[in-house]
Amino acid sequence: QVPLVESGGGSVQAGGSLRLSCAASGFSGPTYLKLWIRQAPGKEREAVACIALVAGNTYYSDSVKGRFTISQDGAEDTLYLQMNNVTAGDTATYYCAAGTSCSVVDGTILGRWSNSAGQGTQVTVSA
Repeated sequence: QVPLVESGGGSVQAGGSLRLSCAASGFSGPTYLKLWIRQAPGKEREAVACIALVAGNTYYSDSVKGRFTISQDGAEDTLYLQMNNVTAGDTATYYCAAGTSCSVVDGTILGRWSNSAGQGTQVTVSA
């Protein structure tokens, strides 16, 4: 399994924007969709956005809906997460992942995927 490489994180003030990138150099197993997942200190990992690779359908958790946009560049095999109007609650390490299913249930993304073996990219939002 080749790790996905996340980048683009940094420090930003509340209300600002960032764009995260995930350069996929390969992933073993069936892959029908890709996701962005985040983990804040002391909290469990949370999937925040999912995109179906063929149809392009997108899904968002309630915590980011309307502020974040997931997209892909098929030619470059790169996944993006545009983060707008960030808040302190968005402070976390962000990872990309790939899998076979995702759906939104009660505002939470559920499904089947394999977490990235990459190091993630840190996003810190200050007031």
